[in-house]
Amino acid sequence: MSEFIGELIGTMILIIFGGGVVAGVNLKKTLSEGSGWVLISFAWGLGVAMGVYAVGSITGAHLNPAVTLGFASIGEFPWAKVPIYICAQMLGGMIGAVIVFFHYLPHWKETNDPAVKLGVFSTGPAIPSTMANLISEMIGTFVLVMGLLFIGANTFTEGLNPLIVGLLIVVIGMSLGGTTGYAINPARDLGPRIAHWFLPIPGKGHSNWSYAWIPVIGPALGGIYGGLFYEAIFNTNGTIIFWVFSIGILLLFATALLQELKKAS
Repeated sequence: MSEFIGELIGTMILIIFGGGVVAGVNLKKTLSEGSGWVLISFAWGLGVAMGVYAVGSITGAHLNPAVTLGFASIGEFPWAKVPIYICAQMLGGMIGAVIVFFHYLPHWKETNDPAVKLGVFSTGPAIPSTMANLISEMIGTFVLVMGLLFIGANTFTEGLNPLIVGLLIVVIGMSLGGTTGYAINPARDLGPRIAHWFLPIPGKGHSNWSYAWIPVIGPALGGIYGGLFYEAIFNTNGTIIFWVFSIGILLLFATALLQELKKAS
């Protein structure tokens, strides 16, 4: 199997389980309707673990453009392969979302709220606030990439590593997911959002393209900075790019804080 097909299949598996649990919890007249955030968090984590088990030995199982960018930024992955991985991840996300659509086919017409239908495919903020939402996605993905590097620095019993990665996703979802739905993965959000746009979903409404850039740019920045931060602090290799990123992120945080204080006054 090629690395392109591996990343495509791994990401597809991730979305089948992740998008599938959101559909099961939120669409009307499913047997799991209303099961809640804890179930969603665990299923997403286990979905990631299954994707890693499936293709980890073939591709390293990035399944996420932000992870690919984060690893490439510190030399852990060749830049020449980045476009191949990202294209495969995006396509896998779309295919996974299409499969979820067909699995829950009778339930779309039973669900009246277009936002609930869109939520099966992509994320959205609990409180719309551009800078704060961007920062939430950056922090979540920063923690994800740092966590993956922490896990990679340790030795586990054979076959346990993907499950530990899955638990990392669970804790990110439970701790940091309440603000924006923790996309923390551009392929998890943009790929299925494109599927939502072209699929014939009854009463689906718009695909919220005005928000779509946040779960792409936020995770990309957070993933890259997570890699640079780990390299600078844990491997004592702070490059000029790390310091430039650090200053830019501090300015971004300051801008977000000022905007929220202005809204509160």
